[in-house]
Amino acid sequence: MLAGCAGTPSASSTEPPDDYFAMSLPDVGQAGEAMMSPVEGSAGQLPQQQSSPPRVIRRALMEQHDSWSGTPYRLGGTTQSGVDCSALVQNVYRDTFDISLPRTTRGLVNKGHAIKRRNLRAGDLVFFRPPGSRHVGIYVGDGYFLHASTSRGVIMSELDNTYWQRYYWQSRRTLEGPQMAQLSRVL
Repeated sequence: MLAGCAGTPSASSTEPPDDYFAMSLPDVGQAGEAMMSPVEGSAGQLPQQQSSPPRVIRRALMEQHDSWSGTPYRLGGTTQSGVDCSALVQNVYRDTFDISLPRTTRGLVNKGHAIKRRNLRAGDLVFFRPPGSRHVGIYVGDGYFLHASTSRGVIMSELDNTYWQRYYWQSRRTLEGPQMAQLSRVL
């Protein structure tokens, strides 16, 4: 059973324009634009969080970004040869936190508990509903989330980007206080 982010692929209604992710990390300050992950650079160039959950959680997610960055999108894919959004989330949670999550976006949207967007912290899941599909990513902090884009593969994008704002659906917290404290000691 193929289960991923993109439901039934359609032409352009579910995809942002081709140049939507053309920006590199050093240009983070431009409002309303998504960013493309640096394939050769380090994701550590993102601004440091001032008040954040344990920095070790964010650092671990950034290491996963470095590992997966540029992996092409493939509906039903689960490896670095090609991955969809829910498989990326599943792999990152398994490899980073030793937590097993459902394989599909539909299953992921039922994990943890809903949180307000303004309360996001590193490790929270962010969900979107573009026309005809569902999409999920992992919030890494400072307004950015890691995800498998259907047009650009695994990248990091700005949550406040016009495209993602339009289709934002909900956020869910799957890592809780005691669990995060334990993870901070392990990571």
